[in-house]
Amino acid sequence: MARRSESARGYESPLFPRGVPDATLPGMTTDPAALIQARYGEQPFAPPAELAPGLAAILDRRVTRRYRPEPVPEPLLQTLLAAAQSAPSKSDLQQYSIILLQDPARIAAIADWIGTMPWIKDAPIFLLFCGDIRRGRRLCELQGREYANDSVDTFINATADAALAMAHLILAADAAGLGTCPISYVRNHVEKVGPLCGLPKGVFPVAGLTLGWPVARNAPSPRLPQSVVVHRERYDDSGLEAALPAYDALRPPAKPRYPEILGRKPEGCGWSENSARQLSVPERFGLRTWLRLRGIALD
Repeated sequence: MARRSESARGYESPLFPRGVPDATLPGMTTDPAALIQARYGEQPFAPPAELAPGLAAILDRRVTRRYRPEPVPEPLLQTLLAAAQSAPSKSDLQQYSIILLQDPARIAAIADWIGTMPWIKDAPIFLLFCGDIRRGRRLCELQGREYANDSVDTFINATADAALAMAHLILAADAAGLGTCPISYVRNHVEKVGPLCGLPKGVFPVAGLTLGWPVARNAPSPRLPQSVVVHRERYDDSGLEAALPAYDALRPPAKPRYPEILGRKPEGCGWSENSARQLSVPERFGLRTWLRLRGIALD
Protein backbone atom coordinates (compact mmCIF):
# COMPACT_ATOMS: atom_id res chain seq x y z
CA MET A 1 0.00 0.00 0.00
CA ALA A 2 3.02 2.31 0.20
CA ARG A 3 2.81 2.87 -3.51
CA ARG A 4 -0.81 4.00 -3.19
CA SER A 5 0.21 6.64 -0.65
CA GLU A 6 2.96 7.76 -3.02
CA SER A 7 0.62 8.06 -5.97
CA ALA A 8 -1.95 9.92 -3.89
CA ARG A 9 0.57 12.62 -2.99
CA GLY A 10 2.35 13.01 -6.30
CA TYR A 11 1.04 12.12 -9.71
CA GLU A 12 2.03 12.68 -13.29
CA SER A 13 -1.27 12.66 -15.18
CA PRO A 14 -4.60 14.23 -14.26
CA LEU A 15 -6.39 10.94 -14.92
CA PHE A 16 -3.88 8.26 -13.96
CA PRO A 17 -1.80 8.86 -10.82
CA ARG A 18 1.80 7.76 -10.84
CA GLY A 19 2.00 4.05 -10.09
CA VAL A 20 -1.56 3.33 -11.07
CA PRO A 21 -0.67 -0.10 -12.21
CA ASP A 22 -0.59 -0.43 -8.44
CA ALA A 23 -4.27 0.17 -9.16
CA THR A 24 -4.34 -3.60 -9.13
CA LEU A 25 -5.39 -3.63 -5.49
CA PRO A 26 -5.90 -7.08 -3.97
CA GLY A 27 -8.64 -8.93 -5.77
CA MET A 28 -8.46 -7.02 -9.06
CA THR A 29 -8.31 -9.00 -12.28
CA THR A 30 -8.60 -8.38 -16.00
CA ASP A 31 -9.38 -11.98 -16.96
CA PRO A 32 -12.76 -11.90 -18.79
CA ALA A 33 -13.95 -15.31 -17.57
CA ALA A 34 -13.05 -14.49 -13.97
CA LEU A 35 -14.87 -11.16 -14.18
CA ILE A 36 -18.06 -12.78 -15.46
CA GLN A 37 -17.77 -15.55 -12.87
CA ALA A 38 -17.46 -12.97 -10.09
CA ARG A 39 -20.40 -10.93 -11.36
CA TYR A 40 -22.83 -13.83 -11.82
CA GLY A 41 -21.42 -16.62 -9.67
CA GLU A 42 -21.25 -18.79 -12.79
CA GLN A 43 -20.34 -18.68 -16.47
CA PRO A 44 -23.71 -18.05 -18.17
CA PHE A 45 -21.94 -17.10 -21.40
CA ALA A 46 -18.44 -17.00 -22.83
CA PRO A 47 -17.09 -13.42 -22.93
CA PRO A 48 -14.53 -12.30 -25.52
CA ALA A 49 -11.06 -13.69 -24.89
CA GLU A 50 -9.72 -10.18 -24.39
CA LEU A 51 -11.40 -7.06 -23.05
CA ALA A 52 -10.50 -3.41 -23.44
CA PRO A 53 -9.14 -2.09 -20.11
CA GLY A 54 -12.11 0.23 -19.66
CA LEU A 55 -14.61 -2.60 -20.09
CA ALA A 56 -12.69 -4.83 -17.68
CA ALA A 57 -12.70 -2.02 -15.11
CA ILE A 58 -16.48 -1.65 -15.42
CA LEU A 59 -17.04 -5.39 -14.94
CA ASP A 60 -14.76 -5.31 -11.89
CA ARG A 61 -16.43 -2.29 -10.29
CA ARG A 62 -16.85 -2.60 -6.52
CA VAL A 63 -17.96 -0.38 -3.70
CA THR A 64 -15.35 1.16 -1.37
CA ARG A 65 -16.09 1.66 2.32
CA ARG A 66 -12.56 2.14 3.66
CA TYR A 67 -10.55 5.20 2.66
CA ARG A 68 -7.04 6.49 3.22
CA PRO A 69 -6.70 10.06 4.56
CA GLU A 70 -4.69 11.37 1.57
CA PRO A 71 -6.46 14.13 -0.40
CA VAL A 72 -7.37 13.79 -4.04
CA PRO A 73 -5.15 16.22 -6.04
CA GLU A 74 -7.18 19.13 -7.40
CA PRO A 75 -6.32 18.59 -11.10
CA LEU A 76 -7.37 14.95 -10.79
CA LEU A 77 -10.58 15.95 -8.99
CA GLN A 78 -11.44 18.48 -11.70
CA THR A 79 -10.79 15.85 -14.35
CA LEU A 80 -13.16 13.43 -12.61
CA LEU A 81 -15.80 16.17 -12.53
CA ALA A 82 -15.22 16.67 -16.26
CA ALA A 83 -15.89 12.94 -16.68
CA ALA A 84 -19.18 13.39 -14.81
CA GLN A 85 -20.09 16.24 -17.17
CA SER A 86 -19.29 14.01 -20.13
CA ALA A 87 -22.42 11.96 -19.42
CA PRO A 88 -25.35 12.22 -21.81
CA SER A 89 -28.28 14.37 -20.69
CA LYS A 90 -31.88 14.67 -21.83
CA SER A 91 -32.06 17.05 -24.81
CA ASP A 92 -28.67 18.45 -23.75
CA LEU A 93 -30.47 20.38 -20.98
CA GLN A 94 -27.93 19.25 -18.33
CA GLN A 95 -30.49 19.39 -15.53
CA TYR A 96 -28.21 18.49 -12.63
CA SER A 97 -25.73 20.08 -10.22
CA ILE A 98 -22.96 18.60 -8.07
CA ILE A 99 -22.25 19.91 -4.58
CA LEU A 100 -18.62 19.21 -3.66
CA LEU A 101 -17.90 18.86 0.07
CA GLN A 102 -14.33 18.67 1.40
CA ASP A 103 -14.83 20.25 4.83
CA PRO A 104 -14.52 17.31 7.29
CA ALA A 105 -17.01 18.91 9.68
CA ARG A 106 -19.69 19.21 7.01
CA ILE A 107 -19.08 15.67 5.78
CA ALA A 108 -19.23 14.44 9.39
CA ALA A 109 -22.59 16.17 9.87
CA ILE A 110 -24.08 14.15 7.00
CA ALA A 111 -22.53 10.97 8.38
CA ASP A 112 -23.96 11.67 11.85
CA TRP A 113 -27.44 12.29 10.47
CA ILE A 114 -27.34 8.97 8.63
CA GLY A 115 -25.78 7.24 11.63
CA THR A 116 -25.07 3.83 10.09
CA MET A 117 -22.30 4.61 7.58
CA PRO A 118 -19.13 5.58 9.46
CA TRP A 119 -16.99 5.36 6.32
CA ILE A 120 -18.54 8.63 5.11
CA LYS A 121 -16.38 10.48 7.65
CA ASP A 122 -13.24 8.73 6.40
CA ALA A 123 -13.66 9.86 2.80
CA PRO A 124 -11.85 13.11 1.96
CA ILE A 125 -14.59 14.08 -0.51
CA PHE A 126 -18.37 13.85 -0.47
CA LEU A 127 -20.29 14.69 -3.62
CA LEU A 128 -24.01 15.42 -3.61
CA PHE A 129 -25.59 14.83 -7.02
CA CYS A 130 -28.74 16.88 -7.45
CA GLY A 131 -31.48 17.21 -9.99
CA ASP A 132 -31.55 20.89 -11.00
CA ILE A 133 -34.81 22.28 -12.36
CA ARG A 134 -33.96 25.79 -11.17
CA ARG A 135 -31.42 26.36 -13.95
CA GLY A 136 -34.03 25.74 -16.67
CA ARG A 137 -36.45 28.13 -15.00
CA ARG A 138 -33.76 30.80 -14.90
CA LEU A 139 -32.87 30.20 -18.55
CA CYS A 140 -36.48 30.81 -19.54
CA GLU A 141 -36.58 33.95 -17.41
CA LEU A 142 -33.36 35.28 -18.94
CA GLN A 143 -34.73 34.59 -22.44
CA GLY A 144 -38.08 36.25 -21.69
CA ARG A 145 -40.08 33.03 -21.87
CA GLU A 146 -42.48 31.41 -19.42
CA TYR A 147 -41.31 28.10 -17.97
CA ALA A 148 -43.92 25.45 -18.86
CA ASN A 149 -42.41 22.12 -17.75
CA ASP A 150 -42.93 21.92 -13.99
CA SER A 151 -43.97 18.27 -14.21
CA VAL A 152 -43.15 14.73 -13.16
CA ASP A 153 -41.49 14.20 -16.55
CA THR A 154 -39.01 17.00 -15.83
CA PHE A 155 -38.40 15.53 -12.38
CA ILE A 156 -37.55 12.17 -13.97
CA ASN A 157 -35.32 13.82 -16.58
CA ALA A 158 -33.37 15.77 -13.96
CA THR A 159 -33.02 12.67 -11.79
CA ALA A 160 -31.73 10.64 -14.74
CA ASP A 161 -29.25 13.39 -15.67
CA ALA A 162 -27.86 13.42 -12.12
CA ALA A 163 -27.66 9.62 -12.00
CA LEU A 164 -25.84 9.41 -15.34
CA ALA A 165 -23.34 12.05 -14.20
CA MET A 166 -22.70 10.13 -10.99
CA ALA A 167 -22.21 6.86 -12.89
CA HIS A 168 -19.65 8.48 -15.18
CA LEU A 169 -17.72 9.87 -12.23
CA ILE A 170 -17.75 6.45 -10.55
CA LEU A 171 -16.26 4.82 -13.65
CA ALA A 172 -13.66 7.56 -14.01
CA ALA A 173 -12.72 7.25 -10.34
CA ASP A 174 -12.24 3.50 -10.73
CA ALA A 175 -10.01 4.10 -13.76
CA ALA A 176 -7.89 6.51 -11.70
CA GLY A 177 -7.46 4.03 -8.84
CA LEU A 178 -9.93 5.77 -6.54
CA GLY A 179 -12.91 4.27 -4.74
CA THR A 180 -16.51 5.38 -4.35
CA CYS A 181 -19.71 4.48 -2.54
CA PRO A 182 -23.14 5.85 -3.52
CA ILE A 183 -25.24 7.12 -0.59
CA SER A 184 -28.99 7.21 -1.25
CA TYR A 185 -29.63 7.84 2.45
CA VAL A 186 -29.12 11.59 1.91
CA ARG A 187 -32.79 11.57 0.86
CA ASN A 188 -33.70 10.41 4.38
CA HIS A 189 -32.56 13.80 5.63
CA VAL A 190 -33.42 16.26 2.86
CA GLU A 191 -34.65 18.78 5.44
CA LYS A 192 -31.08 18.94 6.84
CA VAL A 193 -28.96 18.18 3.78
CA GLY A 194 -30.77 20.84 1.73
CA PRO A 195 -29.90 23.77 4.04
CA LEU A 196 -26.37 22.42 4.68
CA CYS A 197 -25.67 22.53 0.95
CA GLY A 198 -27.65 25.71 0.31
CA LEU A 199 -30.03 24.02 -2.14
CA PRO A 200 -32.49 26.59 -3.53
CA LYS A 201 -36.01 25.85 -4.71
CA GLY A 202 -35.98 23.62 -7.76
CA VAL A 203 -32.83 21.70 -6.73
CA PHE A 204 -33.16 18.33 -4.99
CA PRO A 205 -30.74 15.60 -3.82
CA VAL A 206 -30.61 12.41 -5.85
CA ALA A 207 -27.69 10.66 -4.12
CA GLY A 208 -24.42 11.30 -2.36
CA LEU A 209 -21.08 9.74 -3.25
CA THR A 210 -18.00 9.21 -1.12
CA LEU A 211 -14.70 9.52 -2.99
CA GLY A 212 -11.13 8.79 -1.94
CA TRP A 213 -8.14 6.46 -2.11
CA PRO A 214 -9.24 2.96 -1.08
CA VAL A 215 -7.65 1.03 1.77
CA ALA A 216 -9.38 -2.07 0.42
CA ARG A 217 -12.07 -2.96 -2.08
CA ASN A 218 -15.18 -4.89 -1.17
CA ALA A 219 -15.81 -8.17 -2.93
CA PRO A 220 -17.81 -7.81 -6.16
CA SER A 221 -21.56 -8.09 -5.66
CA PRO A 222 -23.11 -10.88 -7.72
CA ARG A 223 -25.96 -9.61 -9.87
CA LEU A 224 -29.24 -11.18 -10.88
CA PRO A 225 -28.95 -13.37 -13.98
CA GLN A 226 -29.43 -11.65 -17.30
CA SER A 227 -32.46 -13.86 -17.91
CA VAL A 228 -34.22 -11.95 -15.11
CA VAL A 229 -33.04 -8.42 -15.93
CA VAL A 230 -32.77 -8.42 -19.74
CA HIS A 231 -36.08 -8.85 -21.60
CA ARG A 232 -35.68 -9.54 -25.31
CA GLU A 233 -38.32 -7.93 -27.51
CA ARG A 234 -40.94 -7.79 -24.71
CA TYR A 235 -41.16 -7.89 -20.91
CA ASP A 236 -41.34 -11.38 -19.41
CA ASP A 237 -40.60 -12.07 -15.74
CA SER A 238 -41.97 -15.62 -15.72
CA GLY A 239 -38.54 -16.98 -14.77
CA LEU A 240 -38.05 -14.78 -11.69
CA GLU A 241 -39.34 -17.20 -9.04
CA ALA A 242 -37.30 -20.11 -10.38
CA ALA A 243 -34.11 -18.01 -10.51
CA LEU A 244 -34.24 -16.65 -6.96
CA PRO A 245 -33.08 -19.71 -4.93
CA ALA A 246 -29.82 -20.00 -6.85
CA TYR A 247 -29.25 -16.26 -6.72
CA ASP A 248 -29.95 -16.08 -2.99
CA ALA A 249 -27.42 -18.88 -2.48
CA LEU A 250 -24.72 -16.67 -4.06
CA ARG A 251 -25.22 -13.92 -1.50
CA PRO A 252 -24.06 -14.35 2.10
CA PRO A 253 -26.79 -13.82 4.71
CA ALA A 254 -27.19 -10.11 5.40
CA LYS A 255 -28.30 -8.10 8.40
CA PRO A 256 -32.13 -8.08 8.35
CA ARG A 257 -33.61 -4.76 7.31
CA TYR A 258 -36.08 -3.02 9.60
CA PRO A 259 -35.69 -5.49 12.49
CA GLU A 260 -37.53 -3.09 14.80
CA ILE A 261 -40.62 -3.40 12.59
CA LEU A 262 -40.38 -6.83 10.97
CA GLY A 263 -38.51 -8.76 13.66
CA ARG A 264 -34.94 -9.91 14.08
CA LYS A 265 -33.35 -12.95 12.46
CA PRO A 266 -30.05 -13.96 14.06
CA GLU A 267 -29.20 -16.10 11.05
CA GLY A 268 -29.58 -13.15 8.68
CA CYS A 269 -31.60 -12.83 5.49
CA GLY A 270 -31.11 -13.81 1.89
CA TRP A 271 -31.24 -11.18 -0.85
CA SER A 272 -34.85 -11.73 -1.95
CA GLU A 273 -36.20 -11.83 1.60
CA ASN A 274 -34.27 -8.75 2.63
CA SER A 275 -35.36 -6.86 -0.47
CA ALA A 276 -38.99 -7.71 0.29
CA ARG A 277 -38.51 -6.57 3.89
CA GLN A 278 -37.17 -3.21 2.77
CA LEU A 279 -39.80 -2.68 0.08
CA SER A 280 -42.65 -3.52 2.48
CA VAL A 281 -41.88 -0.52 4.71
CA PRO A 282 -42.61 2.98 3.33
CA GLU A 283 -39.35 4.92 3.07
CA ARG A 284 -38.73 8.68 2.84
CA PHE A 285 -42.41 9.19 3.48
CA GLY A 286 -42.14 12.99 3.46
CA LEU A 287 -40.02 13.38 0.31
CA ARG A 288 -42.93 14.36 -1.94
CA THR A 289 -44.04 17.01 0.55
CA TRP A 290 -40.48 18.39 0.77
CA LEU A 291 -40.25 18.54 -3.02
CA ARG A 292 -43.50 20.47 -3.25
CA LEU A 293 -42.35 22.90 -0.56
CA ARG A 294 -39.22 23.44 -2.64
CA GLY A 295 -41.22 24.34 -5.75
CA ILE A 296 -41.09 20.96 -7.53
CA ALA A 297 -44.50 19.73 -8.69
CA LEU A 298 -45.09 16.06 -9.48
CA ASP A 299 -48.23 16.50 -11.57
